[in-house]
Amino acid sequence: MTSAREVGEALRRRGFTFVDAPVSGGIAAAAGGALTFMVGGSGVDFERAREFLEPMAKAVIHAGELGAGQAAKICNNMILGATMVATCEAFVLAQKLGLDPQVFFDISSKASGQSWSMTSYAPVPGVGPDTPADHDYDGGFAAALMLKDLKLAADAAKSVGAYTPMGGEAEELYQRFVDRGGGNKDFSGIIKMIDDSWKVPDQQ
Repeated sequence: MTSAREVGEALRRRGFTFVDAPVSGGIAAAAGGALTFMVGGSGVDFERAREFLEPMAKAVIHAGELGAGQAAKICNNMILGATMVATCEAFVLAQKLGLDPQVFFDISSKASGQSWSMTSYAPVPGVGPDTPADHDYDGGFAAALMLKDLKLAADAAKSVGAYTPMGGEAEELYQRFVDRGGGNKDFSGIIKMIDDSWKVPDQQ
């Protein structure tokens, strides 16, 4: 956030227009022109940038002044990281309790446990739409990048005195997953650590 403001101010002094415009949606959304852009900058600069962003987007949203796009991105990904962990835990518990993963998906995806992590990015192979789980957790959004965003969220929370215990727990779990060799796997692959089937590569 701070860097976006500093870069924007430096460019403004040189006569350039600048917005920060992080995205959400992943590889599939990028390929399909269905990203969500969270844009920080003045209203005038946002309108100038919109025409360049809309062909790649399902939504282009003005988040506020410079840095607001970055703020929205790290808050969004803190939600995503925490809900994916909870989704993985629930699938592991459901299976250990004797529930078929597809049956649990059919129930929870239509009940109060529904979330994007559940319905659009199910972490169990063969359940829900095609996701990195169906490809040995390759592709998608790397766990190392999720960890990076969770660390940015933690730093931002500290800077404004916000209490984010779930974000902190998610950061700790993703740190453990990355340390155990999962950094290049999709972030939903953390389910393999939660069910204790993930092994450090040199122990396989």
